[in-house]
Parts: sequence; structure tokens; C-alpha cells
Amino acid sequence: MLSHDQSTTIAANQQCDTYAWFSQRAWVEVDLEALSHNVRQLRKFLSPHTQLMAVVKADAYGHGSVTVAQTALQSGASWLGVATVPEGIQLREAGIKAPILILGATYTSEQIHAIAHWKLQPTLCSPKQALIFSTTLEAIKYNTPIAVHVKLDTGMSRLGTDWQQATEFVQLVERLPHLKIASIYSHLATADSPDPTVMQQQHQRFKSAIARIKEMGIEPPCLHLANSAGTLADKALHYDMVRPGLAIYGLSPAPHLQNVIDLKPVLQVRARVTQVKTIAEATGVSYGHHFITPGEMRIAVVGIGYADGVPRNLSNKIQVLIRGKRVRQIGTITMDQMMLDVSIIPDLQEGEVVTLLGQEGSEKITVDDWAGELNTISWEILCGFKHRLPRLGVI
Repeated sequence: MLSHDQSTTIAANQQCDTYAWFSQRAWVEVDLEALSHNVRQLRKFLSPHTQLMAVVKADAYGHGSVTVAQTALQSGASWLGVATVPEGIQLREAGIKAPILILGATYTSEQIHAIAHWKLQPTLCSPKQALIFSTTLEAIKYNTPIAVHVKLDTGMSRLGTDWQQATEFVQLVERLPHLKIASIYSHLATADSPDPTVMQQQHQRFKSAIARIKEMGIEPPCLHLANSAGTLADKALHYDMVRPGLAIYGLSPAPHLQNVIDLKPVLQVRARVTQVKTIAEATGVSYGHHFITPGEMRIAVVGIGYADGVPRNLSNKIQVLIRGKRVRQIGTITMDQMMLDVSIIPDLQEGEVVTLLGQEGSEKITVDDWAGELNTISWEILCGFKHRLPRLGVI
């Protein structure tokens, strides 16, 4: 007979096992060695003086910002890029001390206070924003100048001051108290296109603006222009720093840039089979009965759906991997579940693992496969995986 302590221990273990089962009905695997490999490959591709900023906004494109940031910094990155102040604070709270550039626009006094407190580095997009920063820092008697990054619009038509007004903008920021220019930068709109015409035009505008700034006696301490595509497309775009995002996660930003350096996909998505059953011929599957069985069929229910980030528009269009074999998804993908035709695996059991994105043996399903089916981009697929899917670091 078990003692009270033994019974309590077994009950606790059963609860842990139950929790582990439910928490891992589906999950995202993040291959940290692949991530490290990609950063090292990018680092080798750059000249020694060019720094690498790992862009970890949007929770590191769905991979988990803190773990990705730590791994990227250990592997050769020296800067981090985020979109928002809270993203930067999250990294600081994790103990990360590397310089962090906020790529988005910030205006409010609360944001400015947080930037100063957490030693983040903002992007300045306009004279108005620069004045707000300076007067706010003056009001709170913040005596240490904060590092700011001047953004020029060279053709993206998004954030930044028009490149033709660059000199006036930079001169204003230079005169304002409490601000210190850390870099001048711009962003490329078409670097992933096989036609380099627009990219080259933006580059020429950037060079022209910088030349005029230097003629005024201002020497920018750092210049940066290239995203992942720009980094891979043309070494003339590297300047003092590059800002790769997609490439550090192991994906090429365009087919024609696929083989420039060796990249390894970092993210894999897996889920468990929750039920297996045989259904009769002419049976409708899932909402709307958009799939009708052509004959008797063995099907599996899998615990992942569009609330986890699997787009509903992929219904009846994708395959997944089980035991290294491709099987097709059938019926409408629902909020929490999807169905598979597993007739080729008649002995499949509940609890077996299904690979939605990733590799098993010689077979693989890629993010680009999904993006192609949806006529979208791989960035959107990666950023779509929700936080109820645990991120499991795999080394």
C-alpha cells in the first residue's frame, strides 16, 4: 500500500503529465543552432567593419524575441531592432544590454520617458517629432543626451523625412538639446525584386543626401540601409551596419537570392493526433462539408487550427508529415483542429506527432509552400503563430 507522501507524489506527477499533454497539443520548435548558423553566415558575408543588427520585432517574427535576441548576440550580432517601446523593454527586462533601435515612430511623453529610462534608441522621422523629444526631455530635466537615429524616406513612402530635406532635418537635430545622432538610415522598398532599378535609385538618393550632409560639416557616425534582401543583393548597400530580419530565421527574401549564403530554417510547427477513426464513403468532413469522402477513409483529428495561426484559407490545399510520409489535410480547418486523410498509415495512433512545417527524413514542408498557396509572403506566415503555441528551443 502506498504511503500518503507516495500517493501525493504520484498525483502531482499525473497532474504534470496531464499539463504537459495539454500544453503540447501543438507547439513551435525553434532551432537555436540553425539560428546561430544563420547569424554566423551573415556575419561572414559582411566586411569586418560592418555591424549586424538582428531584427527581432513582432516577437522575433514569431520565434520568441528574448531567446532569439540572446542567441543572435552570442553568434555575432551587435545590435537589436524592434518596432515598439514595449518590445524593447521586454528585452531590457530579460537583462539584454546591447543597443536596441526602435524602428517605429514614437511621440508620446510616456514613450519618451520609457525610452530614456530603459536606454532605448528611437527613430526620428520628422522635425516635429525631434522637437517633441527635445522639449519632453528638457521638461523632465534629463541631462544625458539620448542616442537617436535619423530616418530618411528615399522611396518607401513610409516613415522618414524626404531625402531632399535631409540636410535641414539633420541640422535641426544637431542643434536640439538632449539629442545625439547615432545614425542616419533609410529603408529599401524593392530590394527583393530581380529588377534592381528602384533599389539603385533609392541608394543613389541616400548617397546624395549623405554627401550634402557631409558638405555641411556633419559626419554621420553610422549609416545603414540594407534589410535582408539588400544585404544579400548588393554589398555596396552594407555601409556601417545591416538590418536582416527574415534571413536570420533561415528564409530567403526572394527566390533569386536563395543561394547567396547557406541559410537553415529555424522554425518548425508540430501538433499531436487527438483522434483516429474510419468514416464511410460519401461522408462530409468539417464545417460546410467542403470535402466529401470518395470512399471509406481513415482520418485523423489534429489539435491545431486557425486560432493557433494555421490560415483557414489553406483548407484542402496543404499536406503535412507523419512518420516521414506526406498526408493531405481535408475539410475546413477549424479554430482549434484540423482533419487529415491518413489512410496510408492504417496503424496511426492518438498522440503521434504531425509536422505541419518542418522536415522529417527527406520530406519537408516549408513556410514558402504555405505562402505560395495563399499568394502572400513568408513574413506573414511566421508572424501568424499565436502565443498559445509554446515556443520550444531546440539546440
